[in-house]
Amino acid sequence: MDTQFAWKENFKIGVDIIDSEHEKLFKIINKLFKFKEKGMATHWACQEGIKFFKKHAFEHFIDEEKYMASINYELFEHHRRLHKGFREITLPALELELEQNKYSADSVEHFFGVCAGWLIGHTMTEDLAIVGKCSKNNVNFLFGEEVENTKKAVVQTIFDMFQLESHLISDSYNGEKFGNGIYYRLIYKNTKNDKKQEVILVFEEKLLINTVGKIMGIKTNKVDNMLIHATRYTARQFVEHINEQFLTKENYKLHTENLLSYNQFYKIFKNENPHIKLLLDTGVGYLSYCVIAPHILKSNIGTPIEHENAMNEVKNYLKKKESLSTKKKILVVDDSNTVLQFMKELLSESYDITLANSSISAIRNITLNQPDLIILDYEMPVCDGKHMLEMIRSDDMFASIPVIFFTGKSDYESVKKVKSLKPEGYLLKNLKPEYIKKSIDEFFDDKKAN
Repeated sequence: MDTQFAWKENFKIGVDIIDSEHEKLFKIINKLFKFKEKGMATHWACQEGIKFFKKHAFEHFIDEEKYMASINYELFEHHRRLHKGFREITLPALELELEQNKYSADSVEHFFGVCAGWLIGHTMTEDLAIVGKCSKNNVNFLFGEEVENTKKAVVQTIFDMFQLESHLISDSYNGEKFGNGIYYRLIYKNTKNDKKQEVILVFEEKLLINTVGKIMGIKTNKVDNMLIHATRYTARQFVEHINEQFLTKENYKLHTENLLSYNQFYKIFKNENPHIKLLLDTGVGYLSYCVIAPHILKSNIGTPIEHENAMNEVKNYLKKKESLSTKKKILVVDDSNTVLQFMKELLSESYDITLANSSISAIRNITLNQPDLIILDYEMPVCDGKHMLEMIRSDDMFASIPVIFFTGKSDYESVKKVKSLKPEGYLLKNLKPEYIKKSIDEFFDDKKAN
């Protein structure tokens, strides 16, 4: 990995003593990156490098806190708590992990990723806010206003952190896949009344590569362990920066974090129905920001990530994602949930399956996550298979996606009507499961051969 953790001019807040230390911390991390990549990261060298990083980080915290006190910064105590958490909890846990793992490549990557992610997130939110370059206006919104103002806060925070002009695609995102997604869940617990709130961030992989990865100087188009670790800490500060703008959330502290598969995410999404579900286009990839209110938070899906298991959880998560990304993507469209679940169970071992129970949901799925094949129910209500196929073929972007009709009618006239629409094929719902599976396998085999 050719990594260069680069300091950029837009990171400056305009206070020399703070800016010079920020730049120095970035340079130290960058030197450690380069040292590791050249194979020179011995146990002793890592220890000395980390001591040097800590020394400058702690000196910077003292200088920054003096400056905040001198200007009577209103969020001084909050900012100081973040410094304390990094100094007394995060760094000691990472150092212990390095020692226990004898400075293995994975533990060194975890250390670099966490420090880089923390620096990126903290510099681009909390530090810029000191001089008013990143909004932190606490307000107490009513429910409807909270949704509207969360939209504004998310768009603003994306700009503050990454200088990206994003726009809202939908404020009623329905949980559809988009591209290769990373699904990251944060559960916050209220320290006063034990209530919980859940935030789920869905990142398109290319968004991470073009934001956190770009700042870290990662030059591949692949999401790796270090990028995920950095993203976790950047994302935490992204969410907390938004949460701090609402007085109703001021007592919420991070309780649990998980990396989810799409199926885990979708199960939570459908069972708990987020009351904020935004989908945004940042120009370099999609982002979804979903919030589930405390009174409906029930699920316990995904392994909680702690310092003790973070390395293995991220490695296993990426391994599963890599396995899934090699599978062909099939969208199954049917108004019957029974049929959808049957097809998912039948095909999911060999294919990456997405389900849609209406034409509207299908079109959104096709737009966000273009499949390799659509299996389309012919007898759907409102917008049947014929109309659905016409919509797909009328758009140049989707016209080449193969469609196989799925029908429960096997009489001659019905079959003739289906075939006249010239789909790539048709399947009868009353066929034996193994024959349905075999037919789809053969379809992809034929495409590969041609």
